Amino acid sequence: MNSVRILAVWLLLCTIWSSTWIFIKLGLADLPPMLFAGLRFVLASAVLLVVNLARRAPWPRTGREWGFIAITGVMTFSLNYGLLFWGEEQITSGLAAVLQATIPAFGLVFAHLYLPAERITLPKAVGVGLGVVGIGVIFADQLQLAGALALWGSLAVVVGACGAAYASVLVKAYGRHLDPGVLAGSQMFFGWLPLVALGWSVEGNPWALHWTRQAVFALVYLAVLGSATAFCMYYWLVRRVDVTKTMLISLVTPVAAVLIGWAVLNERLPARTLAGGLCVLAGLGLVIFRREPAAAPAPETLEGAEG
Repeated sequence: MNSVRILAVWLLLCTIWSSTWIFIKLGLADLPPMLFAGLRFVLASAVLLVVNLARRAPWPRTGREWGFIAITGVMTFSLNYGLLFWGEEQITSGLAAVLQATIPAFGLVFAHLYLPAERITLPKAVGVGLGVVGIGVIFADQLQLAGALALWGSLAVVVGACGAAYASVLVKAYGRHLDPGVLAGSQMFFGWLPLVALGWSVEGNPWALHWTRQAVFALVYLAVLGSATAFCMYYWLVRRVDVTKTMLISLVTPVAAVLIGWAVLNERLPARTLAGGLCVLAGLGLVIFRREPAAAPAPETLEGAEG
C-alpha cells in the first residue's frame, strides 16, 4: 500500500510540474522573469507559513538547522531558478530543458558521495543517460548556440541544475528529520530574497508591473500548486525513496510539457517526440525497476551530527 501511495505522489508531482511550463509561458508574456520567479516564491512561502502555523508543525530548533535551510534554499530557489530564467533569455527553451534535465545526472554523483545506500550502478547510470539523451532528441531542433552569451546562458542553466541536485542530496542526507512543509516554506523564504532584490534593481518596482488577469492567475497557480504543494510532496518523497528517483521527475516534465502544449495550445508535435519519449521511458525503467541493494545505515541528521 505504501509503494502504491509513493507511486501516486510521484505521478501527481510529474503532472503538476509538467503543467507549470504553460503557466510560466503565460506569466512571462506580462511579467519580467526574475521578479516573476521571486514573487512566485514570496506567495508560496506565505501560503506555507499560514498552513504550517495552522497545523502547529515543528520548527527548526537550532541555528545550525536554520543555516542548513538557508543554504539549501538559496541553492534550490535563488541559484537554480535565477540562473534558469537568466539562461533562457540567452538560449532556446528547448536547450534549457535539455540542460535542466541534467539534474538527475548530477544527483547520481552527489548521492554516491553522500548516501551509502544510493551508490552509482551501471543500470542507474545508463538509465539517467538514456533519459537525458531522450530529452535531447525531443528538442533536437533547438540545440544550437548563437554567440558568447548563449554559451554563458547554457553554463548558467547547468550550474543551476547542479545546485538544485546538490541541495536535494543534502536534504536527503542531513535534513530528513525536518518537516516537509516547514522545510519547503523556509527554503522558499531564503530563496526569494535574492531573486526579488535582484529583480527589483534590474527590472523595476514589482507594483508597477503589467498585472493582467492572466499574469495574476499564472502567478497564483505556480505559487500555490506548482510550488507550495509540489515541494511539500517532493520532500515527502525524498524521505521515502532514493533521491535519484525523485530527481527523475525533471526528465518526465519536459516530455509531458510538450504533450500538454500539443493538447492545450495546439503546438506542433514532431515525430522525434515519440522517439525521445520512448528513450526517456526506457531510462526511467532502468532506474525505477532495478533491483534494490541491501539497506545501508540511515544518513546522519543535523541533530545527530551535533552529538
